[in-house]
Amino acid sequence: MFTWSRRDDTRLHASELVLPEERLSWARTIGLGMQHVVAMFGATFLVPIITGFPPSTTLLFSGIGTILFLLVTGNRLPSYLGSSFAFLAPIGAATTIGGQGFALAGIVLVGALLAIVGLIVHLAGTRWIAALMPPVVSGTIVALIGFNLAPAARDNFLKDPLLSVITLGAIILTAVLFRGLVGRLAILVGVVVGYAVAGVTNNVDWTGVEEAAWIGLPQFQTPTLDPALIPSLLLFVPVVLPLIAENLGHVKGVGQLIDRDLDPLAGRALMADGGATVLAGLFGGSATTTYGENIGVMSATRVFSTAAYWVAAITAIVLGLSPKVGAIIFAVPAGVLGGVTTALYGLIGIIGVRIWIENRVDFSIPRNQFAAGVGLIVAIANYTLTAVQLVFEGIVLGTVATLVIYHLMDALERLRGPRADARDDHAPPATAPAGESR
Repeated sequence: MFTWSRRDDTRLHASELVLPEERLSWARTIGLGMQHVVAMFGATFLVPIITGFPPSTTLLFSGIGTILFLLVTGNRLPSYLGSSFAFLAPIGAATTIGGQGFALAGIVLVGALLAIVGLIVHLAGTRWIAALMPPVVSGTIVALIGFNLAPAARDNFLKDPLLSVITLGAIILTAVLFRGLVGRLAILVGVVVGYAVAGVTNNVDWTGVEEAAWIGLPQFQTPTLDPALIPSLLLFVPVVLPLIAENLGHVKGVGQLIDRDLDPLAGRALMADGGATVLAGLFGGSATTTYGENIGVMSATRVFSTAAYWVAAITAIVLGLSPKVGAIIFAVPAGVLGGVTTALYGLIGIIGVRIWIENRVDFSIPRNQFAAGVGLIVAIANYTLTAVQLVFEGIVLGTVATLVIYHLMDALERLRGPRADARDDHAPPATAPAGESR
């Protein structure tokens, strides 16, 4: 598992692939691993800043989670596990209800459920997932998670509109003016530019940075669970669905890029991500998922060596053991977050739309129209339903509405029988673009 065949750097043509079981010289492999850390960094550290979790703990467990992923998949599936944005809304709600410890309990629950799904997929295949989540359903669920977060982006934006606009402008300009790796790092560039402007204008509180040590263990926290709040953990259950789509999309995406059938590893990938999420939740880190940014790096460099991901994981662990790094991350001003989250949450929503487009979802079919339309409205408006002591909000209700409406209308249409103008929208397995919905 820990041996890679060496490729000659000097004789490697630009169009040739470096496969997972191969590597370049260790000098170049270390450089590529560092590049993967840069690619994941901008998005990964935003989650703990938004949720209030310790950034150093998140970095530490993203590295540990990546190592777990590589081990479980037999070192055959290159991937970095960064922070998942799908958890933002339920974490916010759970923290309000029962504090961060309760939110961590929800993270552990989702990780356990994802691992169970992975075991089922490993034994039974992915066809049942395709039946449960056709493209119109999976796309809607990913989209509604992003759009439901719009008020959170607005709140940060209004705390410092000028800095937010500068940050957002830097992201947009980077994305449109630069190609390759720099263009893919638009979020990170926006954060750096916004942070620099805030620093120059004395809008950064450096107190925590000055007091933090360069080397030390991060802050750990364990889940807490009040029995009376257990039903509220249902807030987290819908998050399992986009995580499934992300991981399956990652497997498909890497397989297409290296021209291999990696589907047999799908169950292992889900189990690994589930296990990494459980591990992070048990100690106070953010939940994990596969990252589209890193697939972008592999696509650009054509290097798919898992050796580079071992380097990236070890680098993240080292960064996680520096409280100073965590303090610098945590000091990012609200205005910077306002600009970044305005772009990022919108992109998450658009990824759902992209799933519809890539799978050619036909919105002239009533079940597609109503399943997507109702689900999005419920999530965007953040409909709220209170039952006894339970409060269900937009993401949960929107997900349930999408699933119920689609499958109920589908069943009724089948009972009614085909119409002359009926068209079938049962497409191949629905997956998000590799790791991009986070």
